[in-house]
Amino acid sequence: MKALIALEDGTIFEGESFTGPGETFGEIVFNTGMSGYQEVLSDPSYKGQIVTMTYPLIGNYGVNSEDMESSQVHVEAFLIKEYQAVPSNFRSTGTLAELLQKYHVLGVQGIDTRALTRHIRVGGAMKAVVSTEDLDPQSLVTKAKNSPGLIGRDLVQEVTCDAPFGWTNNGPAPGSNFSTATAAKYKVVTLDCGLKYNQLRLLSKRGCSVQVVPSFTSATEILAMNPDGIFLSNGPGDPAALKEIVKTVHELLGKKPIFGICLGHQILGLAYGGTTYKLKFGHRGANQPVKDLLTGKIEITSQNHGFCVDPKSLSPNEIELTHINLNDSSVEGMRHKKFSAFSVQYHPENAPGPHDSIYLFDRFIEAMEQSSSTLC
Repeated sequence: MKALIALEDGTIFEGESFTGPGETFGEIVFNTGMSGYQEVLSDPSYKGQIVTMTYPLIGNYGVNSEDMESSQVHVEAFLIKEYQAVPSNFRSTGTLAELLQKYHVLGVQGIDTRALTRHIRVGGAMKAVVSTEDLDPQSLVTKAKNSPGLIGRDLVQEVTCDAPFGWTNNGPAPGSNFSTATAAKYKVVTLDCGLKYNQLRLLSKRGCSVQVVPSFTSATEILAMNPDGIFLSNGPGDPAALKEIVKTVHELLGKKPIFGICLGHQILGLAYGGTTYKLKFGHRGANQPVKDLLTGKIEITSQNHGFCVDPKSLSPNEIELTHINLNDSSVEGMRHKKFSAFSVQYHPENAPGPHDSIYLFDRFIEAMEQSSSTLC
């Protein structure tokens, strides 16, 4: 089934759908990972985006329930060079096409993904439409231009949980105020802006009872649960549009240790009084080099973000930069000099990606330990 991809600048790419008919729009971006396509598809941070993989062969190891990083697929469409319809892997329980079809997401193969990636690197991430139903290039370009972009959009409300839940037996369990928690050393409230399950797994493995709450939960409600720490998850969209969440986090500063990842990092930057800006084509993949300014060590990291905190907007008397991206020197980590709050722009929980940065979860445990001993 023929499919067309139209970019807002008038560029057209042609392919064929391997999931059936449909039409959808979003910001078109590329991911440089050689594997981990299922984790990419189920990462809520990709809400509102059409994703193309730079690695040419996708689908060869199938899909399974264990590699889902949320309850569903969130990308608007998935563009690849060559689809492998017959997976070969002992963990596989289904095909990529079946997963996309289950969540009504368009999958298109036969795309010149190298040309598309080079085009995005030069022109930047841009709005696009993918369709098997409208094959008029000019019509699609017009639709792409008229579609909503990411700037100014609050997409967190579309991916946050509807009701609180805990994390037990390696899965979500409905319940509030740690009602599902088993005996653990620390209680952590996670503000769900579009979290990935592996974040909860890593906290749980480190002796934490985890209570996940919707993004619209107030600071008063969070503090009423008397947590030992607060975790701010990743998520999609423009951080500058999340004024209520930023207000909530600002009210939490200094009350409990805070650890933020990706969108959580950007929200903290805004809560500090800083600003954010949109990157030209973002950082997405499992091979981004980051330097830890505190130790001098280099980490290879998993990343997925299109916005960044502006370091010039942060007060050097209050905020210390802790990590930078070695490709473009953008901010990858920071910490507050007065309050127990730190964050990174990348994904230390990997899934997919290297494990170089898992130590940050241990750093969060140490922050809660120090806070607990201070109170004692």
